[in-house]
Amino acid sequence: AFPVTVEHGFGETTIDERPERVVTVGLTDHDAVLALGVAPVGVTDWFGDQPHATWPWAREALGDAEPEIVGDAAALNHERIAALEPDVILALYAGLTDADYDTLSGIAPTVAAPDGVIDYGIGWDEQVRTAGRVLGEGERAEELVADVEQRFADAQAAHPEFAGKQGVVASPYNDLISVYAPQDPRGRFMADLGFTQPPEIEELAGSAFSADLSAERGDLLDVDVVVWIVGSIESDVPRFGEDPVYSALDVHTGGHEVFVENLSPAGGATSFVTVLSIPFLLDELVPQLADAVAGTGTGA
Repeated sequence: AFPVTVEHGFGETTIDERPERVVTVGLTDHDAVLALGVAPVGVTDWFGDQPHATWPWAREALGDAEPEIVGDAAALNHERIAALEPDVILALYAGLTDADYDTLSGIAPTVAAPDGVIDYGIGWDEQVRTAGRVLGEGERAEELVADVEQRFADAQAAHPEFAGKQGVVASPYNDLISVYAPQDPRGRFMADLGFTQPPEIEELAGSAFSADLSAERGDLLDVDVVVWIVGSIESDVPRFGEDPVYSALDVHTGGHEVFVENLSPAGGATSFVTVLSIPFLLDELVPQLADAVAGTGTGA
């Protein structure tokens, strides 16, 4: 029912009638919109150089639509957004400043992440539920959430060995190691499978989506499973065996690693963690996680 008022981190936004022209500026928001049966007219292109910024798991939902690229992880093209004459702008998986929000809301009603959610920290379920409220598809959103929650429950039931094990997702970043925190979608994905995280990671991350570790603090990665997102398995993986700290850890010597390439569908899905990418990701990653827990991971 419209009008609908949605509260978020910048206040509240009222949408008077069902939006037809939707622009998503959150880096993964178009997945939630597509899952609800709406093709956005504008999207952001996070990474991967996919056609219309749409990865394989979402292309069936996109159909013949050809949304325009209105920005990327670095910047938005406000003129291009305005030219699309949107009825609503979604900025859920985003890191908006006050100035960003003021500019966008001057173009069209803009809905940001809920209050208290860190930048780039909205969960997949909250993302699709918020999009569902905005688009008048709340019932469909709940159906999607229930389906994905059941898939997680099925994966946990099939792999009770995951319960209570420590598992993290990490990525080399320049000379640092980014470990995704519990409030990040990647951290939540592991938790939804039954894994826990070392409390030190959450403490170091604070209000950010990741904790950036120096190579000397690689000992914090001595957990039961590490999922590494790397640029290239061929060129990047050998470096892990050369690191004097990490190479001596049981997580490495015991074969408790999973490696995915950033630009592969599995790597993209590991970063997106949306209502559309999760079913694909569960099929791709869960068998590898089982191997890693058993000590026969891809890094062995």
